[in-house]
Amino acid sequence: MAKRNVALVAGGYSGEYVISIGSAAIAALHINPRKYNVYKIIITRDKWYYENPNGGEVLVDKSDFSLKIGRKKIKFDVALMIIHGTPGEDGKLQGYFDMLGLPYTSCDAITSALTFNKRWTVATAAFSGINVAQSVHLLKDAPPPISSITNALTFPVFVKPNNGGSSIGMSRVTKADDLEEAIAKAFKEDDQVLVEEYIKGREFTVGVMRTKGKLVVLPICEVVSKKAFFDYEAKYQGASEELIPAPIDIKHKKTLEETVKKIYQVFNCKGIVRIDFIWNEEKDVPYMLEINTVPGQSQNSIVPQMVRAIGWTMQEFYTRQIEECFQN
Repeated sequence: MAKRNVALVAGGYSGEYVISIGSAAIAALHINPRKYNVYKIIITRDKWYYENPNGGEVLVDKSDFSLKIGRKKIKFDVALMIIHGTPGEDGKLQGYFDMLGLPYTSCDAITSALTFNKRWTVATAAFSGINVAQSVHLLKDAPPPISSITNALTFPVFVKPNNGGSSIGMSRVTKADDLEEAIAKAFKEDDQVLVEEYIKGREFTVGVMRTKGKLVVLPICEVVSKKAFFDYEAKYQGASEELIPAPIDIKHKKTLEETVKKIYQVFNCKGIVRIDFIWNEEKDVPYMLEINTVPGQSQNSIVPQMVRAIGWTMQEFYTRQIEECFQN
């Protein structure tokens, strides 16, 4: 059987560019070279290109997402999505690939756009009976008075950009006097901001993917942050401890696994997805925080740790993702 051509799509237009490049570097090391021809495609605002190991850059023909290397035209069988943020996690590239008929490893355009918007995500989850925190949605061109937030929510609260991931622009606020500064910080990253009530409890993150037609929940991770919350530094610069598998009892483990599967199905997810939770101590139930449809896969990321904990190699992990794109 001929080897499939895999476009390893990385980069992006957001502050998460560096994280994506790091994730792609790890993925490139672990994709099975006996089964796949891998081409790392870097996407920036200025150009889309392939870094030719023999030297130079080869620009992508955007009319059909192909490469011309010498006299040979390279067309891809599948795109392995490793872009965190726009345009790879918010549905834009997925819509483009759909128009070309090119399979890809992530959620589809609609699910990606929905889950990239935190407000839409929690609203959809709540409508489906999934526990989420109380929140207030702010628009940059029509910011409400601070009093409307303080009247609606109980402190402390989290203030975060409504779109995106990696906790860039996020703040924990304990009193009303600090709200304005935190909101301004979040608005530097996005035109929409979410102010969300703090929930006291342990923090968990759970990976789930469909492989060989079955939903597989990866070993649950408990995140113990050395910071006040699981921010960018905690996620990507080692300021947290990840306990995998999480030290929880069977009842709590089963509840988290069932909740993760329900969320995956409600949002019609595809590929590897990582879902963050707080276990509400007061009510003894999990509350969903957000859905990461292109979770980090760099050296310090949680998903590779989960993969090793379930007993897979990273090569098997990427093979499962790629081959799932061709399941009927």
